[in-house]
Amino acid sequence: MLLAAAGAFLPIGFALQMSWSRAVALEQQSLDNQAQRILKYTQGMLDQTVEVLRRLNAMRIDPCSPQHVRMMQTLSLQERSIDELAYVADGHVRCTSWGIPEDQARLEPPHMYLKSGAALRLDAVPVVSPGLRMVAVRHGDYSALIEPGRFTQLTPADGVQMALVLPGSGMLGSHNHPDLMLVAQALNGGKLDVEEDYLSAVARGDDIAVVLLEPASEALSSLRRERNLWLPMGGMTAVVMIGLVCWLSRRRLSLAGELATAVSRRELAVHYQPIIDLRSGRCVGAEALVRWQRPGGKQMRPDVFIAIAEENGILPRITAEVFRLVIRDMEELLAVDRGVHISVNLGASDMKDGEVLRVLERMLLHTSIEPRQIWLEATERGFMDVDTAGPVIAEARRLGHAVAIDDFGTGYSSLAYLQRLPLDSLKIDKTFVDAIGTDSATHKVTEHIIGMARSLNLLTVAEGIERQDQADYLKAREVDFGQGWLYGKPMPAAEFIKYYLRNVESTPPPQRMPGEGAPLAA
Repeated sequence: MLLAAAGAFLPIGFALQMSWSRAVALEQQSLDNQAQRILKYTQGMLDQTVEVLRRLNAMRIDPCSPQHVRMMQTLSLQERSIDELAYVADGHVRCTSWGIPEDQARLEPPHMYLKSGAALRLDAVPVVSPGLRMVAVRHGDYSALIEPGRFTQLTPADGVQMALVLPGSGMLGSHNHPDLMLVAQALNGGKLDVEEDYLSAVARGDDIAVVLLEPASEALSSLRRERNLWLPMGGMTAVVMIGLVCWLSRRRLSLAGELATAVSRRELAVHYQPIIDLRSGRCVGAEALVRWQRPGGKQMRPDVFIAIAEENGILPRITAEVFRLVIRDMEELLAVDRGVHISVNLGASDMKDGEVLRVLERMLLHTSIEPRQIWLEATERGFMDVDTAGPVIAEARRLGHAVAIDDFGTGYSSLAYLQRLPLDSLKIDKTFVDAIGTDSATHKVTEHIIGMARSLNLLTVAEGIERQDQADYLKAREVDFGQGWLYGKPMPAAEFIKYYLRNVESTPPPQRMPGEGAPLAA
């Protein structure tokens, strides 16, 4: 149910997040485009004004003559951005496109110089209208006056604040009363320090920087369109994910049901992998490995169905079924040869209350098998709760069973951990055996594990031996037992018994000193 809920909400949440992110991104892109368009317009106005002044400077005509005044009038009318042209000499206005003034005003110094070499002043006073404040662009002997509002004739979209900034000099114009502190932060490339989220766009030209500010909430206008695009996709993904979760859940539940039925119908089988005494080469027993062949002939991997069994409380029934099959398959051999044992794997749930021991005790009660011939193996996960596992192990050993820790070294084990558990043997995981003869750092762990087992007087069993050099390495370090494909693959009961009998005929009995480690040796 949690996975199904996640499968429903995550795609929808992702779609909503993507809708907002896309809406903001589109609004940001629109803002950037507007800033570039306004910059091109404003910078173009300044550049065109400077070009007009250059043309005037290139003309050879008597200053302030009627012809000269008419020419300035014509140019100011042709260039709509220019409100007034003036001829300047010795720092005074001599004449303008309006004629020759009665009072020849003195020019104030410029505020800045443009990249073109022209000078600019933000608060120039026209000769004919002293009450106005205009922008003056000066080049050579001429000056052009521009009404400041002309620079803001091209405005951004509604709700957008605009500032036309002359870096280091002041504002050329503005729109919608921009927050000057935010303008400064945007120009400096910093994060806008304001409670409401703002989008900002900065476009820089040769002389001007255009700053646009817009509340992020303005992106809501694009949000509906983006939601119409992303929500159906999120909805379809949610449907697919919910369907997949339901399918996997039903499949897992159906597998659990099928497995429970297989146990009830006694459809499980046990194969036996030989365990070899490394000193003598003698087979001393086997590990019982459960197998499940589903209808249709397909065999399911044990690690898959054991996990399903443990999740669904079926594992104790499987363990009991393995006990039954081992007793059925091996009772005759175990009764004839007391030196052979069978190892049976226990799950983590089997180690919680010890009920599995009472089941095994009842099954062995009317058989010829001695308890010491049944070894019990549990993975490190089964021993994680030492306070719970300890009494179960102690009870198993009281009943006569040897207890081994399986897959040692892959979990949480340590020397202190092992000292708290009354174990008989330790199984070295195949991972460490595979590292023998390689440059892997893991191969050093193998000797450490062997040393730990020896310090605790535990028998050692190496799993997954596939090459003779691995066997030689382990034998040289006095590992007691080994199993793996070098000696034999897991095989049905009848095949194993034949294997065992052939092995016994060709190898000497194992040499063990009393008290060397486990009930079997004793």
